[in-house]
Amino acid sequence: MGEEEPNTSSANSTLGPEEVTFEKQSSLEKQPTNVPTKQATNVVVYPETDLSQGIIGWESQDDPENPQNFTDSKKWILLSLISAFTFVSPLASSMFSPAVVYMGDEFGETNSTILALSVSIYLIGYTFGPLFLAPLSEIYGRRIVLSCANWFFVVWQIGCALSKNIQTLIVCRLFAGIGGSACITLGAGVVADLFPRETRGKATSIWSMGPLIGPVVGPIAGGFLGEDVSWQWVFWLLLILGGTMQLGIEVFNKETYAPVIIKWKVAKMAKELGRTDLESAYEVGKEKLSTGQILKRSLLRPALLLIKSPIVALLCTYMSFVYGLLYLFFTTISDVFTSDYGFSVGLSGLAYLGIGLGFAAGLFIMAITNDKIVAKMTASNGGKFEPEMRMPTMIIFASIIPISFFWYGWTADKHVFWIVPIIGMFPFGVGMMGVFIPIQTYIIDCYPAYAASANAALTATRSLVGAMLPLAGTPMFDSLGLGWGNSLLGFIALIFVPVPIVFIKYGKTIREKWPVNL
Repeated sequence: MGEEEPNTSSANSTLGPEEVTFEKQSSLEKQPTNVPTKQATNVVVYPETDLSQGIIGWESQDDPENPQNFTDSKKWILLSLISAFTFVSPLASSMFSPAVVYMGDEFGETNSTILALSVSIYLIGYTFGPLFLAPLSEIYGRRIVLSCANWFFVVWQIGCALSKNIQTLIVCRLFAGIGGSACITLGAGVVADLFPRETRGKATSIWSMGPLIGPVVGPIAGGFLGEDVSWQWVFWLLLILGGTMQLGIEVFNKETYAPVIIKWKVAKMAKELGRTDLESAYEVGKEKLSTGQILKRSLLRPALLLIKSPIVALLCTYMSFVYGLLYLFFTTISDVFTSDYGFSVGLSGLAYLGIGLGFAAGLFIMAITNDKIVAKMTASNGGKFEPEMRMPTMIIFASIIPISFFWYGWTADKHVFWIVPIIGMFPFGVGMMGVFIPIQTYIIDCYPAYAASANAALTATRSLVGAMLPLAGTPMFDSLGLGWGNSLLGFIALIFVPVPIVFIKYGKTIREKWPVNL
């Protein structure tokens, strides 16, 4: 395999591999460098082919093979394909939730913790999958890793549907989660591959729809399927949807990771020209590593980011907290509206629309404002962009999140008319979207060369919390009640409100003081 991609450092962390450039040297003693730079006008300069020095890059700055130069229609089609599957995979995380009671009746399982585990184990797959799928995509390319993982997800739906006991179902759900985690993780890399900084906010907003809206739509469909057909049809539907989406991806998807594309080009030109001295512009001046060394370093990359970068660790902690609150919400909604409001299992899924509409509103706000705010702040900063410019709006959205816990908790506790607690979930949906999108875009801006690995750290940590925290939700609400149980979450959310201020004020200092050599 080819050598590992170029490193980023604190000085150039806002530049990705697609933005690498080098200065052509006239002396044979001088070696071209792969230090990422930009022209004074902030125009990205891409590395070009220089056969006299044995360097293979793009044919020109406008090379149509460079993913950054794809037409807008091609870019959005590719992103839409990834986003479509990114909706199906999170759909599977919660779609089974309302139907789990029917599965429990069939298998004779009454332990609430085991039943909850059969749902949340899927997110454990989200915890482990990104840690090796993301680095592999930075070695072998996005397309092949995404394709294999998506088909892996689809195949395990068959195992879930045909399970004869709960143990088999839990194992199949775990493996399905591992496969389904690819689109959640690699989407960040595809956004970095295709879109310049100026449009990444909008692109990230569209890609983020799936991971946030999928878990909301899931219980709605799953409730009616479990009630009117069978719980097995939850998985047959996921098989049909996933298989159809992946067939479309197979037809239209293209490789987008620049270093891998150039690596293929090097191999092709070396064969055509009969030269053995050709080298990728993305690997110039780098240490030559064996395949084993590349794999080892790449697979460690998400852990290195999490352990050695305080800003990544802090963002992971904050995102995990908010994500955990979402799944704690999910533990109560179905029971509240079936037990206290007399909804059927199918109708109880409609209660999730409060959060879902909040997500849609938050997504719309972020899509039309995020890039514009960054552009304005960059202009006022003398044209110099800083990733922390993604963060100011987080203060507002973080302040909105706690509202829902007090509103929903006490109105549900006092059995206020059913529409009131549903509306009470709306602020949480808006706030969560307004927190997630800036964090994910910030990570892409900081580590575009390794956006998939950086996002893997976010995905793994938040999925672990999302899987484990709901297991404690039922005992907590049984002890404190809906009112005080949700109020406790609301007070904790209030404590976290100032966290975005820390990111805005000290994020750059922390990021530059503790750079990570990837």
